[in-house]
Amino acid sequence: MDHTALIRSLPPEQRASLISRSDRAGLWHLAGHLGLIALTSAGIVAQVPFWPLLLLPQGVLLVFLFTLSHECTHQTPFRSRWLNEVVGHAIAPVLALPFTWFRYFHLAHHKWTNDPERDPELDGKPRPDSRASLALYLSGWPYWSGMARVIRTNAFGQITAPYLPERKRRAMRVEARTLIALYVLVAASLLVSPLALWLWLVPVLIAQPVLRLYLLAEHGLCPPVANMLENSRTTFTTRAIRFIAWNMPYHAEHHAFPAVPFHRLPAFHAVTRAHLLSTSRGYARFTRSYLDNLSK
Repeated sequence: MDHTALIRSLPPEQRASLISRSDRAGLWHLAGHLGLIALTSAGIVAQVPFWPLLLLPQGVLLVFLFTLSHECTHQTPFRSRWLNEVVGHAIAPVLALPFTWFRYFHLAHHKWTNDPERDPELDGKPRPDSRASLALYLSGWPYWSGMARVIRTNAFGQITAPYLPERKRRAMRVEARTLIALYVLVAASLLVSPLALWLWLVPVLIAQPVLRLYLLAEHGLCPPVANMLENSRTTFTTRAIRFIAWNMPYHAEHHAFPAVPFHRLPAFHAVTRAHLLSTSRGYARFTRSYLDNLSK
């Protein structure tokens, strides 16, 4: 059974329950995520004993806000549309991920998932296929340099990608120019205080390999087919990872039915589990499999 047949087979009452959104569930989860960031931030600011050890968890918590931004593009973490918009735009400066642009980039990824020519996540290039290209990918350099190009192009150049609608291009220019202005202010603040360096810049740089490995598991080693239960991977992992990733390890489920909010994905997983074709028991096991499939 492919994902379309599976969704059609759901009774209307069950489908309605699965796509039920909740401001309360979203805000509680957000409070927990931000609370953890506040704890690690407080330790760094107070320079508690061995405080540099907090930089990696701080970075992991920050970069995994990507999964929340991703959900906000679908308008699913919160019932209120304005909350999804505010949170999505608020995350943008942390990750250099302009939210309006990302929404249409991500929707194109859903439409053409794992299509080597049309999926914008692939951009016509293969995923890392050697240990050298994997090391470069994990460094985060392709991401940061790519987003710098996107922000520069959106701010001052021609926005030409076919998946970016003409009616939104002015908003994308304003968004990109606002991000540049914010980064100029941050750079200026470093002349006065190193806080931005230790609370944001260093953490998000050193945590990139963790996020990159997580993201690689979503579609890496999955075939370029139309069935979302096969071209996307569900990874069975710990509750802690599911928490900071907003339940996105249930990634085949998310692609099969993107209208299901993060807090209902475990319930949808119970429906889909017998039909999943791409799964891994943990990120370490996936990484070993990926390494085994690489050329030298």
